[in-house]
Amino acid sequence: MKSKSRSFLMRKIALHAALTPLAILWLFPLWMMFVFSTMPDHGIFSPEIVLWPSTDFAANFYNLQADTNFVRAMFISIIVAVIYTVLSVMLTSMAGWALARYRFAGRSLVIAIILGTITLPFAVVVIPQFIMVAREFKLANTWVALIVPPLFNSLGVLFMRQAFSMMPTELFDAARVEGVKEWRIFLHIALPLARPTMAALAIILFLASWNNYLWPLMINSRPNMMTAPVALGTLIGLTKVSWGGIMAGAVLLTAPVLVVFIFLQRHFIAGISAGAVK
Repeated sequence: MKSKSRSFLMRKIALHAALTPLAILWLFPLWMMFVFSTMPDHGIFSPEIVLWPSTDFAANFYNLQADTNFVRAMFISIIVAVIYTVLSVMLTSMAGWALARYRFAGRSLVIAIILGTITLPFAVVVIPQFIMVAREFKLANTWVALIVPPLFNSLGVLFMRQAFSMMPTELFDAARVEGVKEWRIFLHIALPLARPTMAALAIILFLASWNNYLWPLMINSRPNMMTAPVALGTLIGLTKVSWGGIMAGAVLLTAPVLVVFIFLQRHFIAGISAGAVK
């Protein structure tokens, strides 16, 4: 037993020794982003290599706020990302449940169409989607236009379908024998079992909404409806680029994503690895 524990300890030390440099290499760009956010514009392009923060973060943030009203843009991005994530997870969960547990005519065709939509780049559908939302429905510069069009996520549907397909059928059959309604089976049995997968999907969808730039740029023309990525893009002008403000905004944009991942990382890892074991 002592030899086994000693060998396990040695393997653990060797694993950490190998992964620590990789972790530092991954974190180094984030650290440099934070360092640049504390420097003036001329200091960012200085030939000197600076690895420690300076004292100009407050000035950069003040310029960022004065140019873009970034606090409001962050508030809009948070609202859009949270509502989008909650609604999209519920919608994809219901679609995944139907495709995994119910047999109906055209089921295979629906799955094939969903698989096919994954291969379509967003650039193919963005113009028809813009025409439909802005001209036909007249929803430009609204919250609905920001949240609703991207709600249905094909990858999320297939992700949740796989999670529900792996659950034992006998569990749901036993609930039906006891007289439990279908909606209660879905809400009180299936969804709690799929919590790790839903958490992983929520992180993916939140990140996708948080970083979405093209669609909010197209569908909104009012400054008071800009999301944070679009607000950062306005700092790049024809004759002037506020690099310090961009770096400060990038730090503020990165922080919520790191917080979400830290709180949901266990569920995220469990949800991603769930498909490997059946």
